[in-house]
Amino acid sequence: MSDTVQGAGTAVVPVLPGGPRDRPGPRYRLVATDLDGTLLRGDATVSARTRAALRRIRAAGAEHVIVTGRPARGCLPFFAALDYRGLAVCGQGAQIYDAGRGTLLSSTVLDRSAARAALRRLDARVGPLDLAVVTSGADAEFVVSDGFCRGDERELAPYRTVDRTGLWDQPVDKVLLRHRTLSDGALTEAALRCAGPGLTVVHAGPRMVELLPAGFDKATGLAQVARTLGLTADDVIAFGDMPNDLPLLHWAGHAVVMANGHPDLKAAADEIAPANDDDGVAQVLERILDQGAHP
Repeated sequence: MSDTVQGAGTAVVPVLPGGPRDRPGPRYRLVATDLDGTLLRGDATVSARTRAALRRIRAAGAEHVIVTGRPARGCLPFFAALDYRGLAVCGQGAQIYDAGRGTLLSSTVLDRSAARAALRRLDARVGPLDLAVVTSGADAEFVVSDGFCRGDERELAPYRTVDRTGLWDQPVDKVLLRHRTLSDGALTEAALRCAGPGLTVVHAGPRMVELLPAGFDKATGLAQVARTLGLTADDVIAFGDMPNDLPLLHWAGHAVVMANGHPDLKAAADEIAPANDDDGVAQVLERILDQGAHP
């Protein structure tokens, strides 16, 4: 029987028996990729070249782990497109999902009272906000207030619209914030000033500022998955494009930022990959496999 390690919340994640594999393989034993703006093209598809590169890296003995801000349920089409059957870090690190078994192994619920208090402070500071929430559990959905979606519904699947009070009818994992005049950076800074204990703020993507439970990020989630595989940060090459990827990139042994990435990430990069629409992840992985050497 395998040991277990406590996951976020009440669930546990199984620890695989044994340590790192000692058979020959690529320099990096774990390839961690964000989805939007990184592995996915701008139209939210996965290219044939990317799928082929990921098959090659797995055949060479490495693991591929998706690390995304999307809730697990919102990742299901991408898991299917990639024939992805491993563990995934979802919800900015607050969820661990077993794609092979279709099981949510761990999840952390946001303190709704603390979140609503923070939002009242933020509303008083910057004016009215457009809000959405992600409901908790394996059947999570985006619940959005009027005015939140403006042509980007593809990023919010599945979703339904309610009046603002209806956002809090169910337990939620995170809150998405938008402001009609402030930049993402200004809104993130204001939200950080208004978030109280137990809450954290991340800039997850264009027009996506999120309020989450404190203590979780992409690095904490991936570290947990890496431990189940008997791996450490030195075994990991990570790819990202937005500020919410910074903890992941700082933690990984090799940090790759996409050419289309946010300027704040460039200083944290060990290398800059071609843009997501140019299959940048695939290009880097192909080079590693072809050269058989450290990037």
